[in-house]
Amino acid sequence: MSTVDQRKFAAKGVNRRQFLATSAKASCAMGLLGMGLTAVAKQSSQLDSLAIRPPGALSEQDFLSACVRCGLCVEACPYDTLKLARWFQGAPTGTPYFTARKIPCEMCEDIPCVKACPSGSLDQSLTDIDESKMGIAVLIDEKNCLNFKGLRCDVCYRACPLIDDAITLEMQHNERSGHHAMFLPTVNSDSCTGCGKCEHVCVLEEPAIKVLPTHIALGKTASHDTYINTEETTLEMLNKGLAL
Repeated sequence: MSTVDQRKFAAKGVNRRQFLATSAKASCAMGLLGMGLTAVAKQSSQLDSLAIRPPGALSEQDFLSACVRCGLCVEACPYDTLKLARWFQGAPTGTPYFTARKIPCEMCEDIPCVKACPSGSLDQSLTDIDESKMGIAVLIDEKNCLNFKGLRCDVCYRACPLIDDAITLEMQHNERSGHHAMFLPTVNSDSCTGCGKCEHVCVLEEPAIKVLPTHIALGKTASHDTYINTEETTLEMLNKGLAL
């Protein structure tokens, strides 16, 4: 430090040790701030693969591009199902999502969240809530599901708004006891809306059935594969080389 600077610090009552300590603290603070901003920017640009979006949400990429983070869909939700993601909550900050285990979608017939959306990130053409695809329920834990243990638990089945359509109970022989039947919950992915009521009511501490985003719950046929629906294939189609 120059003689002039030393005089200045001396005049202000600041010695060299205090100056260096203050400088080090300032450098650390700026570093942490920079790291925080970088983390937030990175988090905001990432896709949260498990975020369950409101009814009518576009595909995740399109949804994030269109959503203006206004929160109007959250305000319109009469059941406080929808939340706006905050920093480090997984979903990109400011975007609407819901946690089915806490508060599932109540399947409002007038779909107020979609009507309130000004950006089109929630598809305005969705007028039938039963046609919504917020996600798909998946029975992910057969080991702990009470039905697979031979017990009769139909809570998720009863809670389903589309009972006997989106979720059915399929009877199977209980090989463990040899003379009992098991009624296994089975999700029809074509009908499931992903409302999350089944996950919400599951009696286990950690639900055996969970709602996952559609792009995670469903597989995808490889582009080079040739799919043949054997149930709908007719002899005429086979004779024509499946060219129909």
